[in-house]
Amino acid sequence: MNAAMNILFAVMALFLGACSPSISGTVLLLDANMQPIPPAKEGPQGTVINMINTTTTLEKASQAVVVDAEGKFESLKDYIIPGMYKVEATRIGYSTETQTLEITKYGGKKVEFKLKKIPEGKRESIKGSKSDEDKIVNPGEVNIQPPTM
Repeated sequence: MNAAMNILFAVMALFLGACSPSISGTVLLLDANMQPIPPAKEGPQGTVINMINTTTTLEKASQAVVVDAEGKFESLKDYIIPGMYKVEATRIGYSTETQTLEITKYGGKKVEFKLKKIPEGKRESIKGSKSDEDKIVNPGEVNIQPPTM
């Protein structure tokens, strides 16, 4: 009976180790009329998924992954730790979608994002400087090195 218990504990340890927390899911691109865009026309590959842990220290606070050609993504192995996550899907030309998830010690979550295409006329553009004040550079943001002689 003792050997059977040891085997049982070994199997449970393997099972629990294989169930490390993760975030995975899919991305579907939609046109302005909320209809799926065929992958042959424009696939979801390259969409960026940001996973931000809002309840932990800085070292493991966030990570980003890229969606594959099939529209799937998964967090990096052994990187997700329990806590609350803000998961955001972003792609140029599409609305950004954000979901909030709670990740537990032994569980993973699957999420589905549906990103709607932004019509060309509705896209915001980056505006130029309106005054000299807009052109001032914050010295803390610039690394200026003295010339070498």
